[in-house]
Amino acid sequence: MSGEDSIFLGASRHADDSYQKAEHLLLKYANRHGLVTGATGTGKTVSLQILAEGFSNAGVPVFCADIKGDLSGIAVKGEEKDFLLKRAEAIRLEPYVFRETPVIFWDLFGEKGHPIRATISEMGPLLLSRLMNLSEAQEGVMNIAFRIADEEGLLLLDLKDLQALLTNIAERAGEIGARYGNVSRQSVGAIQRSLLVLEQQGGEHFFGEPALRIADLMRTTRDGRGYVSVLAADRLMMNPRLYATFLLWLLSELFEELPEVGDPEKPRLVFFFDEAHLLFDEAPKALIERVEQVVRLIRSKGVGVYFVTQNPLDVPDGVLAQLGNRVQHALRAYSPREQKAVKTAADTFRPNPDFDCFETITRLGVGEALVSTLEAKAVPSIVQRTLIRPPSSRIGPISEAERQAVMRESPVAGQYDTAVDRESAFELLQKHAAESAVRTDREPEAREDKGGWSLPGLGGSRSGTARSSRQRQSVTEAAIKSVVRSIGTTLGRELVRGILGSLRRR
Repeated sequence: MSGEDSIFLGASRHADDSYQKAEHLLLKYANRHGLVTGATGTGKTVSLQILAEGFSNAGVPVFCADIKGDLSGIAVKGEEKDFLLKRAEAIRLEPYVFRETPVIFWDLFGEKGHPIRATISEMGPLLLSRLMNLSEAQEGVMNIAFRIADEEGLLLLDLKDLQALLTNIAERAGEIGARYGNVSRQSVGAIQRSLLVLEQQGGEHFFGEPALRIADLMRTTRDGRGYVSVLAADRLMMNPRLYATFLLWLLSELFEELPEVGDPEKPRLVFFFDEAHLLFDEAPKALIERVEQVVRLIRSKGVGVYFVTQNPLDVPDGVLAQLGNRVQHALRAYSPREQKAVKTAADTFRPNPDFDCFETITRLGVGEALVSTLEAKAVPSIVQRTLIRPPSSRIGPISEAERQAVMRESPVAGQYDTAVDRESAFELLQKHAAESAVRTDREPEAREDKGGWSLPGLGGSRSGTARSSRQRQSVTEAAIKSVVRSIGTTLGRELVRGILGSLRRR
């Protein structure tokens, strides 16, 4: 029932409990962003799945995260089951066709999908500081490190590059501090410890090359369907800060790389940000402002951003105001905070005189949702109680054998599977340190050649006897100084100073 210009979401419920009016998402306004919310187990994942299917069938590539593994079923053909057929009949979905969706599996760890990598330089100091939860002073040092890398032509590709650069900065703290302000060894040490933690959490898999090409997220099949890029995030969610930072980086890369296209007839890419609260939890004001800016401006690049979360309060007001297409599943209203969340959700809809939004949100069944999308001239539609359509692909996870079969047929198979470690900051700084060590070793020889070992009164002679005498005196003096430290009395120090004096005058 989806047309060429819209995605069929389901059918709205009438007073007699029948589902007759079809609810659609217009592709023309799909880049005005959206929000899918609801408590656990109310049907958010299926709503995300049918939206991804709809965009794919319309030729729009999709990127989404698979938090629990349930979304992987979108890659294979669905199976006829009674409850699916009954729902299709109830909403008059004719014909109800089962089919797979073209999928590319990705995984930061390279286990359940093709590896995704980004370079340290691409991530930038702001996102890295957020990822490592650095203090203001430590973030300042991180910014200085990136500035030094730019000035000295040092490529920052992976974690060892950044580690090597920070070590170099600590050794040159005085010189660098004179130009850019104080660079304390304590701050550098704290950043290095944070990098070690990040490495242990899997950061070494993410940072490096070959880096992800944005074009590979925007592929279509030969018959014009958009690929759905599914990020395996079950392991990634063990480090939620890395998950949130990665998705924000990806959103920023899309914003930076894609050209302006205005308001196209359909999006060039749709980006689903699942567990969206992880992006905003304890985020500094500067980061939230950056997210608001990207969400506001990226629609003119033809990208639609859809936040998926349990609670509408998880999304800041500045971002929430920009989300024109809403799918609200059931919410609980037991605690004061939950009641506030229900009220916030209800107040964001264009009211329907047939029912009370606040009451309805708490009574929605599984697979039901309040739906409001943008109509002509981007005006929000009156909210409707909607039974969401069943997906054409499988509900639930796929087997490991099925996943591997999809990956073998992937259009990016073999392009990202092997890491590349080319010459960058780590290698260049090692080479520089080795050259400095060689120069240091040669300095005594150079002094000898210039007569640097001659003794006064010997006409510049560099005789072995003179040098041996000098060396013996040095050894003797060192031994006596050691005795001084052990004696510790005034008399002892005076006696030893007399002996040293006689040696020097000899």
